[in-house]
Amino acid sequence: MQVSNELRDYFPDGVFSQHCPSRVLLDHVMSKWGVLVLLALSEGEPLRWSELRRRAEGVSEKMLAQTLRTLASDDLVERHAKPVVPPHVEYSLTPAGQELAAHLVPLMRWVAGHAGEQRV
Repeated sequence: MQVSNELRDYFPDGVFSQHCPSRVLLDHVMSKWGVLVLLALSEGEPLRWSELRRRAEGVSEKMLAQTLRTLASDDLVERHAKPVVPPHVEYSLTPAGQELAAHLVPLMRWVAGHAGEQRV
């Protein structure tokens, strides 16, 4: 598969190399739960664990924890822990995460508008 002309600055040979670091980030961002977590946080307000789990209905605790760790290591999500008992942890988007979410929201709008269309 060759890349479009718009992407030639990033992929000059016109190939999506399997060893390119962009593939790892793309995998993290476009994972089933990664997209939903980023979209849930895209409204701008920090969210607690339980609210993220409610908004990404169906995600297990393990997958949510793994997804948040991965997105945080990619510098897309920030974890804010307050030193109180019981623990109070909130998650929000970093500037890079906000920039990414600005592209994901229109994609999700398109997906939601076309979901359920039957093609034969």
